[in-house]
Amino acid sequence: MKIYTKSGDKGTTSLVYGDRVSKNDTRVEAYGTCDEANSLLGLALSYIKEDVSGAQDIETAFHKIQTTLFHVGAELATPIGKEVKWKLEEEDIHWLENLIDEWDQTLPQLTNFILPGGSKAGATLHLARTVVRRAERKAVVVDSVNPLVLSYLNRLSDFLFVAGRYVNHKLNMSEPTLHQDA
Repeated sequence: MKIYTKSGDKGTTSLVYGDRVSKNDTRVEAYGTCDEANSLLGLALSYIKEDVSGAQDIETAFHKIQTTLFHVGAELATPIGKEVKWKLEEEDIHWLENLIDEWDQTLPQLTNFILPGGSKAGATLHLARTVVRRAERKAVVVDSVNPLVLSYLNRLSDFLFVAGRYVNHKLNMSEPTLHQDA
């Protein structure tokens, strides 16, 4: 398969099934932001592999999340009235909720607001969280968006907050907190 097609040189791109739309179409904005978040997850995972010993459980979780986020992007790239090839399931959301609960119970109780930071992996997960929040804001305006897409993106951003804390905790990194006098 050829990497470049030149078909997007005039500012349009193809959705699933070949419908052509402007590159600033709401669907393209939404699935492009999911792709951006997925790339940040890959970056965070590269740091996790470098820094966290015995991180197979984390790597396995993130592989599933990256795959599901790819499917979310595919749903967003599918025009109204067309069959979605990779359907998001309610179980995908429940799985994330269970993982949030599992990882959160291993963390110290929050007593202050924390700032994004800590380790490179933790900070990257916090950055990915903000991009997922943007993807959610973009997906809200997509016509006839699957409600599970919105729920998944919302839960994913919650998960990434916990994941940033979890990775920092595994690395014995303190979490930066708000200065009381600021």
